[in-house]
Amino acid sequence: MRANGIAYNRFDVAGLPLQQQLLAYWEQLGHVIEVVPSHEQLRQPFICINDRYDIGEFRMSDTYTDDVVIERTIARISRDAARGIGFTIFLDGVNHSAMTHATKREYTVLGGSVFATDLDQPIRLARHACRYITLVVPRNQLEHVFDDPGAIHGRMLEPDKHGTRLIVQRARTLVENFRYMLFEDAHRGVTDLVQLIAAAFGEEAGLSGSKRAISRALMFESARRHVRANLHESGLSPESVIESLGLPRSTIYRLFEHEGGLGAYIRHLRLRAAADDLVRFPKVPIKDIGYSVGFKSASDFARAFRRTYEMTPQEMRLNDYRYRHPEQP
Repeated sequence: MRANGIAYNRFDVAGLPLQQQLLAYWEQLGHVIEVVPSHEQLRQPFICINDRYDIGEFRMSDTYTDDVVIERTIARISRDAARGIGFTIFLDGVNHSAMTHATKREYTVLGGSVFATDLDQPIRLARHACRYITLVVPRNQLEHVFDDPGAIHGRMLEPDKHGTRLIVQRARTLVENFRYMLFEDAHRGVTDLVQLIAAAFGEEAGLSGSKRAISRALMFESARRHVRANLHESGLSPESVIESLGLPRSTIYRLFEHEGGLGAYIRHLRLRAAADDLVRFPKVPIKDIGYSVGFKSASDFARAFRRTYEMTPQEMRLNDYRYRHPEQP
């Protein structure tokens, strides 16, 4: 703890043997993400320098790492308590690639951009060597823009926009000056940065900035609430949502385009709920869990689960059991 009340920690693998450097980085972050190294990478030196600051409810880090692939898996999410919305603010011009399980497609994350992730949803990010700032924010800090902050997952603020450049500049200034700031000033600075980020993502998603955007935001929130309330109903579908709420089909299509469409959003929520229940209720038959979240058959559930998470429901449950009951030497 610094004298100004800001908790500070520095992590640097430079003093470790070469073969342990990437593994040390993995261990440092292992409570939140998986690192996916190649055998060749494990034999090579790896650079990681991380300065982390805890300012009240916010956590902010200034980091440089070499090339690395990181992943937050459904198995990891279902057994940890890390939650919130993370923003990665890239300070270099190098491009990266990401994949969310909603769309199952890889896309480019631009250097100089701001990239959002929901810690309650899987993500895979192939990051090239670069310096970046991460900011983890409680979900309730974003609810004035996104009724369901999970909607921000996988979205990006492009680097050529004035708002993005302003966010990058302010984030850089904060991490470089925390050591000289009073706690109250630092907390106010991060709060203002979060509000700026939330407003920029709301505008990017077309949910703020005009009367039409407000109308779209209300439709977006209404559709997401309806899906969550009726998730267990096997008849829930994009058509039933549109018909029940009387919403324009073309508008709903555009609002959920980022998530692969409304059908993909419904499937994602069903599978996400099922993944939690597989861990929370290990004695409940797998087919019953599938039925409880709206799947019409056990085979449909198993097929969708494996296609999305690259493991069967049985494998996930077994992996979790092995994690919680390691064999004794």
